[in-house]
Amino acid sequence: MDGYSGVKVAVIGMARTGMAVAEVMRSLDASVALYDHKPESDLADAVERARALGVEVHAGTDFVDLTDVDILIPSPGVPRTSPVPEEAVRRGLEIISEIELAYRIAKASIIAITGTNGKTTTTVLTARMLAADGRNVWLAGNVAGADADKPVPLVSAAFRAGSNDVIVAEVSTFQLEWVKSFRPKIAALLNVTNDHLDRHASFEEYAALKARIFENQREDDFAIINAENSITAALAPKLKGHVLQFARLSRVEEGGFVKGDELIVRLNEVDHKICDRSDIRLRGEHNIENILAAACAALAFGAKPESVRDAIREFTGVEHRLEEVAVINGVRYINNSMCTNVDAAVRSIEAIDEPQIVIAGGKDKGFDYTPLGEALKRKAKHVILIGADAHLIENAARRAGFSALMRADSMREAVEKARRLASPGDVVVLNPGCASFDMFESFEHRGRVFKEIVREFAREGS
Repeated sequence: MDGYSGVKVAVIGMARTGMAVAEVMRSLDASVALYDHKPESDLADAVERARALGVEVHAGTDFVDLTDVDILIPSPGVPRTSPVPEEAVRRGLEIISEIELAYRIAKASIIAITGTNGKTTTTVLTARMLAADGRNVWLAGNVAGADADKPVPLVSAAFRAGSNDVIVAEVSTFQLEWVKSFRPKIAALLNVTNDHLDRHASFEEYAALKARIFENQREDDFAIINAENSITAALAPKLKGHVLQFARLSRVEEGGFVKGDELIVRLNEVDHKICDRSDIRLRGEHNIENILAAACAALAFGAKPESVRDAIREFTGVEHRLEEVAVINGVRYINNSMCTNVDAAVRSIEAIDEPQIVIAGGKDKGFDYTPLGEALKRKAKHVILIGADAHLIENAARRAGFSALMRADSMREAVEKARRLASPGDVVVLNPGCASFDMFESFEHRGRVFKEIVREFAREGS
């Protein structure tokens, strides 16, 4: 960890990840320049912190001075096809992501989890399982809705964790774009479905980037994959690590599966009962997959089955993911703002048995909304559409033969309309199926706004 003294590093982005990279690199005695296109007035706290660290700050500009730079570390939000990374490539500079830096400096073992859907739930649950087993666990990465678990950027965890600790990290596709030697001891790819097609050139490119989580693994590492997702299942013969598969509807040779009402993980030819279905407090069959994946990771790392079972029994989910907010006059209100793609929206709709009034819409990411339209036809009583690309969901629903649709110009208007439409026994669910950036700062912001409005109505009692 002393190989960065005097190294000149340019970091793009002054949000959580960029600031963590700057702090760690300064602790390693590197020379750091931070860049952000936002004006300094919007970055006041970050600018103050950075300058206190001895970091050179450039705010309000898209220009990055690459003169004499040794390493460029772009934030996950910077596409590799944008001008600065392309210029850095032309100059032959080293470009790495935060997770690559984290791996290079880490003493602790890393368990890395990615996938289109289920990352956060699986990451938090894996960490809880290992903590229940008495391990010193660091929850890391872009883990939303897990404030009680104190998640930190992976680079921060890597810098601070000891050799006997374990880091459980949620890893995004964007972070995998610039990895070179990143090698998690246990890597899980939960599923690959259409997402972020506004960022990637094709679905094939997106899928290939997801698979990079396994790229540097060796025979003594573990690779966990979904046997029932065609993209992930096709990877199994190509992986160098010890492959564990998980499946909800079928048996696997080694890994996690369902046997009657029991969840089982088979490891080294031994079947371990993880829990009964009745132990699970999460809604939706898709969460069976998340639990199996987490249990595979925890047992592969050496956790006892009873520790895994205890964590499952106590786990009620994470914020913004099928999160129950309130019951008002017999109507249940659920925040599912983390649902930002079609596959997640369909799975969530199927997870709710009660009649649904669905609030959907937002900013499109290049999806085919046909499956969502069909799911709404099957399960929804009414749909209230919000956001810039609401018409895409409306068109898909109408093609499916569903017409109980209306528009709202704001989240408040949407919740008010849903409240008027709902009857006792119904569920009002924010299930966007889209990105949030047309109306909100993030999906977390969107979910908080929904919850604030619902709780206001709950206080009024109607």
